[in-house]
Amino acid sequence: MALAVRVVVMGVSGSGKSTVGALVAEALGAGFVDGDDLHPAANVEKMRQGIPLTDDDREPWLRAVGRTLAEAGPAGMVVACSALKRAYRDLIRAEAPGVFFAELDGGHDLLAERMIRPGHFMPASLLDSQLATLEPLQLDEEGVRLDVAAPPAELVAAIVEDVRAAVR
Repeated sequence: MALAVRVVVMGVSGSGKSTVGALVAEALGAGFVDGDDLHPAANVEKMRQGIPLTDDDREPWLRAVGRTLAEAGPAGMVVACSALKRAYRDLIRAEAPGVFFAELDGGHDLLAERMIRPGHFMPASLLDSQLATLEPLQLDEEGVRLDVAAPPAELVAAIVEDVRAAVR
């Protein structure tokens, strides 16, 4: 019996994690959770004020992301989560071994433009700190890195193909 798929669609704010993640989940017949919904209220308030989160702020959130993946039923789970550093991805993997990471990467101007979202707590002013923190996927990490300039349908197709190949 194959293991349930566990996918994190990752990247900085504005990369399209939530949009692409929901579409990947639909294509795979898996559940979907936006990692932003797993943040403690204190983290959301800091970000709303334009204060970057510390590693200590992020640890309980990242472990919650991992537990959400680990507790997924047989259909599996896709979570949209920034997972910017290798250490953050390691925390997720500690809770949910075998996670596949799909990194959405893009240029600064495109990402900044996409961050202009009415009602979202993440201000565009935090993009530079996120880009400075970002550690792209390493060769030994299960996953794929894609350019967000591609249409969402292309990104989803590429991720689904790679996930299916990885879980065979």
